[in-house]
Amino acid sequence: MRLDKYLKVSRLIKRRTVANEACDSGRVQINGKPAKASANVKQGDIITIQFGNKDVSVEVLDVQETVRKEEAKEMYKYI
Repeated sequence: MRLDKYLKVSRLIKRRTVANEACDSGRVQINGKPAKASANVKQGDIITIQFGNKDVSVEVLDVQETVRKEEAKEMYKYI
């Protein structure tokens, strides 16, 4: 699954366009390397997002095309 879509589906970022902009500006990394919005996300990847002066790191536990709001938190775990 594309990184921007994963961020939206997992509700780490609310909109796909915002996820796209975050990737384009270099604020999102996969496994320690800067990632483009089109990067492929798979189980076990570590995603780091810079929100202002705070970094959020999560491990990808599950990749699904669609998920209900209540189940979105089961797609990742905070590190």
